[in-house]
Amino acid sequence: MKLKHYLLVLIIGLLSLAVQGQNYNTGLGVRLGYFNGITVKHFVSESNALEGIASFRWNGFIITGLYEWQKPIKGAPGLDYEIGFGAHLGAFGDRRNGWWDDDDFDGNPDDNFTLFGVDFIAGLEYTFAEVPFNLALDWKPAFNFGGYRWWGDGIALSIRYTFK
Repeated sequence: MKLKHYLLVLIIGLLSLAVQGQNYNTGLGVRLGYFNGITVKHFVSESNALEGIASFRWNGFIITGLYEWQKPIKGAPGLDYEIGFGAHLGAFGDRRNGWWDDDDFDGNPDDNFTLFGVDFIAGLEYTFAEVPFNLALDWKPAFNFGGYRWWGDGIALSIRYTFK
């Protein structure tokens, strides 16, 4: 009889870990990496979130929208893993201050240009229990349709203020 009782308590405990919701609804903060910027993340369900990122680099900006799945890591309270995908749109100024050679586009280094593409994201996020902040370390590679095709340097640390 005691074994059945212990098994029932164990199963209920494991199920409660599996359906654990997020510690916050929305987070707003900064993203620090090769693309510095502002990030806002909002949960649309317990494990699904939308994230918007406004990044600045190469005399221009990029707006990124992501759909993410986030789940807790068992045995590590407050620590979650996240994966997702999305798209970006950017506009840049003088490429001479950027990373590209003059021949990467039309050979004119002084003109403005725009680009768009798809993004992927994978990382870890830790939400503090005592204070309304979280930290996320992720890798967000991107593929551009036109221009420099692959950005693999999207590693960043996000620091967000969280709202319940």
